[in-house]
Amino acid sequence: MTAIRKIRESIGISQAEAARRIGLSRQAYSNYELGKRQADYETLLKMAETFSVSVDELLGGGPQNDPPNVAAVFDDSFRMIPVFESVSAGFGTYADSHIVDYMPLRIVSDSEAAETIAIRVTGDSMSPKIEDGDIIQCRKQDTVDSGSIAVVLLDDDEGLVKRVVYGPEWIELQSINPYYPPRRFEGSEMMRIRVVGLVKGVFHAF
Repeated sequence: MTAIRKIRESIGISQAEAARRIGLSRQAYSNYELGKRQADYETLLKMAETFSVSVDELLGGGPQNDPPNVAAVFDDSFRMIPVFESVSAGFGTYADSHIVDYMPLRIVSDSEAAETIAIRVTGDSMSPKIEDGDIIQCRKQDTVDSGSIAVVLLDDDEGLVKRVVYGPEWIELQSINPYYPPRRFEGSEMMRIRVVGLVKGVFHAF
């Protein structure tokens, strides 16, 4: 019996009702529950919200800080990546206590997986591309091309997700939401900005 089925039965709803709440056809839901089809992460998020559990519980995981055994659900190209509660938690203190979940991502090499984390975003400055509560996939690196959306630390303290634009003697942090004006750092002020990661993907909350 799959973890998804156990969880559904534990809350006492039918397959049809679970499918309706999640927004799937009954057949599609049944295929996920029987393990005939692999759910992508956004579908897993919908299920987790519907059943009031974490994604790792859906995948058969144990304690919250233990990555679940993903091998029974996904192929070898998937890795379980830690999800951090905030940008600062992911790149500042980087402690296991700040891991709030794990998520499966298709990453071929172990070396790339070691440099990849996921972060839950707060705020709407990057809306509509990245909304409050969304999860970003981030590769740890200290440089990005101008115009890239990156994770940066301001004064090695404040974690931000912004579009980073480089000028001849300045760095500008831009929001997508026009309500938030760009922040430009010139001359010695540029030293306040430290790029710590490149945003590689966005998973929308439901």
